[in-house]
Amino acid sequence: MAPNARLDHRNPLVIDTHELGRRPGALLRLTREIDAPRDLGIPGVIGVPEGAPLELELRLESVMEGVLVTGTARAATEGECVRCLEPVELELEADFQEMFSYHDADDRGRVIAEPGDDAEDDEDRLFVEDGLIDLEPVLRDAVVLALPMQPVCQDDCPGLCSECGARLADDPDHHHDAVDIRWAALQGLAGSLGDGEKDEMSGAEAGVDEKQEK
Repeated sequence: MAPNARLDHRNPLVIDTHELGRRPGALLRLTREIDAPRDLGIPGVIGVPEGAPLELELRLESVMEGVLVTGTARAATEGECVRCLEPVELELEADFQEMFSYHDADDRGRVIAEPGDDAEDDEDRLFVEDGLIDLEPVLRDAVVLALPMQPVCQDDCPGLCSECGARLADDPDHHHDAVDIRWAALQGLAGSLGDGEKDEMSGAEAGVDEKQEK
């Protein structure tokens, strides 16, 4: 985040660290319950519904380089079983830890905005902005890592019938009688013929049978 970026303190995922101060070793513990932001999870697979209760337990520690944040997020998630397509509800508990660095400053305490030799590394770092930190990117990464990429309603879910799509868990004895592929082709041909053509076909078959008997 750029040194001149401004964070909205009204955002529930923006945390004010002024109370913590800059004395190394200082600790601040926070517990918050907020409304989950939009698209929190794995899109199209499973996630926390927008606006659902999201509980955060946070531990902020002041260190020389910035603020070390350790936390846990808890919420109920909703998704779809990848085997039988039934709704899935899982309890989420995602742990995370992230360092929010202080920007470099001159002797007067003014932020140095010019990129330094480690400018490329700065792109992957998170910073304290005017005493505020934004937890949203950290939370999103933690939630994605904690959620299953292929959620199932139960570990041994048998899925759906490949022939008719029936849910096999509802009918353990579900099956389809095997049909010889050659007979199936003849049945399909007979179904497409008219009555006269069927009689001719039957007569031809009878003639073949007679020749074979002779």
